[in-house]
This record gives sequence, structure tokens and C-alpha cells, in this order.
Amino acid sequence: MANVAPEPVDPAERPLSAGHLIVAQLEREGVRRVYGVPGESFLDVLDGLHDSPISTVVTRHEGGAGFMALAEGRLTGLPGVAMVTRGPGAANAFIAVHTAYQDATPMLLFVGLIPVADRGREAFQEFDLTGWFGSTAKKVVTLDDPTAAARVVAESVHVARSGRPGPVVIGIPEDVLTLPAGPSGGVRPLAVARPRAAEAELKELVRRFERARRPLVVVGGEEWTAESGQELMRWATRHSIPVLADFRAYDAVPHDLGQGPKHGLEGTGAYVGSLGYGRGDHAARLLDEADLTVFLGAPRGDVLSDGYTRGLDSETVLVLPGDAQGHSGRIDQFVSAHAPTFVLDLVTTSASPDADVAWFGAAREAQARFTTPAPTPAPTALNDSNGSGDSGAPDDNAYIDLTAVMAVLREELTPDAVITYGAGNHALWPARYLPHRSPASLVAPRNGAMGMGIPAAVAASLAFPGRQVVSVAGDGCFLMNGQELATAVGHGAVFVALVVDNGCYATIREHQEGAYPGRPSGTRLTNPDFAAWARSYGAYGETVTSDRDFREAFRRARASGLPAVLHLIQDPAVRAPATTAV
Repeated sequence: MANVAPEPVDPAERPLSAGHLIVAQLEREGVRRVYGVPGESFLDVLDGLHDSPISTVVTRHEGGAGFMALAEGRLTGLPGVAMVTRGPGAANAFIAVHTAYQDATPMLLFVGLIPVADRGREAFQEFDLTGWFGSTAKKVVTLDDPTAAARVVAESVHVARSGRPGPVVIGIPEDVLTLPAGPSGGVRPLAVARPRAAEAELKELVRRFERARRPLVVVGGEEWTAESGQELMRWATRHSIPVLADFRAYDAVPHDLGQGPKHGLEGTGAYVGSLGYGRGDHAARLLDEADLTVFLGAPRGDVLSDGYTRGLDSETVLVLPGDAQGHSGRIDQFVSAHAPTFVLDLVTTSASPDADVAWFGAAREAQARFTTPAPTPAPTALNDSNGSGDSGAPDDNAYIDLTAVMAVLREELTPDAVITYGAGNHALWPARYLPHRSPASLVAPRNGAMGMGIPAAVAASLAFPGRQVVSVAGDGCFLMNGQELATAVGHGAVFVALVVDNGCYATIREHQEGAYPGRPSGTRLTNPDFAAWARSYGAYGETVTSDRDFREAFRRARASGLPAVLHLIQDPAVRAPATTAV
């Protein structure tokens, strides 16, 4: 009997492995990049990525991969994706999950796991996924059914983006990944609701605005657009309502409606500063003095309220998608709505608040003074004579003034430039002096995680290859994930990193100076030549010790077309920008 050729099988109907189906579903969800450190526990997913249009960005540390995914989620609104292996790999990525949770940023973390049959036997790198991540992720799920691979991915993307955004952790056992999972098409992505306020809720808020003499708006959260930010600022300026931003969320609205700082006070609009660490005293007074505070996308939390001490008892309207998680103090009206969409509904109402024009004007003037760079005076020498030699001071006595650097950056940065940084006193300068004029132009950890700035700059450059990216890093913060400069070189990311070298963990040293004067301990740093270090990676590197040399150094770094490091030597006694009376 003659052999009969089998019927051809449509590739779309051919069963895929669970690992390949995960990749196919990520493609359907619109994911463009996956960040990670490879592991033997998810080899089948890596194989699926081989032929995928999704770019696999190979990082040098799982913490860097997690921060890159978080940055992508912050900048694009679509959850950034990181992939790490079990046990130690998952532990290294934990910092990014905690940051995404406290920052309310969408993110997916895939964690390779031991084979199902090995569970509960203390197998190599075994750990409890839910036990580790259950308290700091929106959802933790383990894929035990290969046929559920596409559904689990789709649901995880939906959870990460819905309501209050956040991280979802997905465990993927290595043996399950290789099992047949079904057709290659995956499932349809789930629609994400953007709840809107009812007409009655808007009318109630309008009445509150019209009764108030000193109304205040505080913005924050994710997914602000150019339209929502600009419309809010035009409306607030027209009605003399000052607008503050939550800590490290101040790219939600344009600071000057597209006009540069050279245009002076008339171009500042209604934006009057940010709250939290490094805030101006005028911003704190506004929170104290307001007779109506409307929170749009940001709850009144710890940092915003100076440790639950400010603004807790004023008349309060809270607009958040979902519930009031993270909010403390009074709530007079709660609106479950997507804040940027809510703004577009609000500005089309007939609200005509009769606010205190003098109060509004004073806030604008105070903000203009606070954000105008002025030379930093020479600090008084600090008493480090404890016999430990823990001064943290570089041998070179030539120092750069970061305030002067910020003045140059205000002129050199493009209107849509993305600024990134981690945690530390170095962040006080860009937060205070660099204006934001477009959404998705800031990536900085609201939970104070160090080491985020450089991975965020890598992700920002890959997500927005046409935009200028600048990262401001302290010497302590930089070397926590500075190795990701290699990732930048390998994947064509281009940015300029300003590494502020003062030879110590300056934030902690500042606390020591207040609580234990003359007794610095455990805060000294021994630093490399950061410029030479950068060049060893194939990046651009240059050391700058004089304010007058910074502009041309910055231009050379930009012109190099490479990821670049400018090593800035700062006086170790300088802790913050000069105090300005406001």
C-alpha cells in the first residue's frame, strides 16, 4: 500500500509549547522589549524569543532588569517585562517589584521555577514565590497548566494596568514551559477600564470649588497625557488655582505650558512645585493653608504630607481609580475615576471658582524664586576629626557647583527630554531646577530605591530613541547598577549620566551630622575614575571639575553618540542646593 502524505497543518493551528505561547501572547499585548538575565529555568521562553519581534535586552544584574522594566512601564503605560531565574535571581529583582508596588507602576516579572515534581524537597534554588512576593505585588500566580499560558499573561497585563497600577509576578516552572499549550494565536488582550466620574460627582466638586477661597490641586500617579496636563494647567491658571505635584510625579503637568524658563514668571502657569523630600517651604505652606485640596491620581501619603503632619484636616476631594489605598486623613468626596480622564471632564464644566488671586500670585512668585539657580555658597568645613579618616573628601580640591550645572541643563535640554535618577541628595538638584514640559519625562523611585537611574536611562533611550535622556546619579547610587552601562553599549542606548562624586553616602552623612555631630561612621566611599571606567565599557567618559567647562563637556558627550558618563567632582561638604527664602 502506498504511503499517504499527511495533511498539511496550518502553522497557526500547530500546538505551541507553553514557553512559546507566553512569547506569542506578549506580542499580542504590544510588548516590544523584555529585560532579563538568562536562566536555565526558562530556556523555552528564551527559545521562543529567538524568532520574536520582541527585543531581548540582556542585562548584567536582575535588579537592573527589574528597574528597566519598571521604567518602561512608567514611560509607556504598558507593563514593562522582566525575566529572571529562581532563587537568587528572584531575590535580586525584588527591589524593582517593591518599587513598582509603592510607586503604583505597571510591571510584569516572570520568574523561572524548579520542576513541579521537585517541589517541597529543598531542590536547588527552590523558594516560595508567593511567600516572597505576596506582600509587595498586586498578584502572584504560578503557571501549572500549560494550556493556560496565554490566559495567565493576558490577565496579568490586565491586573498590572487596572485600577491602581502595580507589579504582577508570574512563576513559570521549567518543565511546564516545554509542554504543549495549544494554538499559537493566544487570546484577545483584555480591555482596561478607565472609570469616569458621574455628572453628579462633577457638579458636587464644582460646588466645592466655587465655595473655596484657597483651593489647591495636587497631581500624581500614572498615564498623564499632554492633553490632560495642558488642559488642567490652562484651567487652573484661568481660575487662579495653584497646582502642586506629588513626590517624583511632577511630569504629570507642564511646568510652564511649553515656554522655557527664560520667559520668566508670566510663562509659569499654575504649577507651583512638588511636595515631599526637597520641597520648597512655600509648597508645604500651601498644603497647610488650603481650604480645599483636590488630589488627582495621588493619595495623601507619608512623603507628600511630611510624615502625616500636613494638610490632613482640610476639606479633601480624592480622585483615584479604584479605592483610597495609601491615603491618610480626611476625605469629603471620593471619586473613583481615572484622574487624567477626570481632568478632561472637569475643564469642560461651567465651574467658575472665585479663588484668592493674591494667594495664587504669591505661590507663583515663591516657586519662581525657589527654582531659579543661584550660586551655592562655600560650605563651612565639617568636623570629621574622629580619628577614622572617614571624611569622604576627594584629594582634588577643584569642585563643581551642581546648581551651575542645572542652570546649563535648563538651556541645553530639549522640551521632551527624559530625566532619570535614583535616590540620594544628588536628586535634590534636578528635582528643584529642571522643568518638565511633557508627560513621561521623569523616571525616579518614589519609594527611595537606590540604583534606579542608570537602568531607567537605558530603558528610556530604548523606548524613545529620538528623545534626549539625562541621568543624574550620586556616586553611591551609580555603582549599585552602573554595570548596566555595558547593556547600554550592547543595545545602542544613548544617554548622558552625570555622576556626582562627593566620596560619601551624603544623605546618611547629613542625618549623622544632625544626630551625631562630629561622628561620621560607615558612610565613606572609595570611588574609581568614573570617566576611565566608562571608557573601558566602550562608552564616552570625561571628568569635569569646573563649572565653566561643563557646557562644552555636555555637548561633547551628546555629540559622541554613545552612552556617556560625565564625572563631576563635588565638594563633600555640600549637601543640598542653597537655601532660598520663599
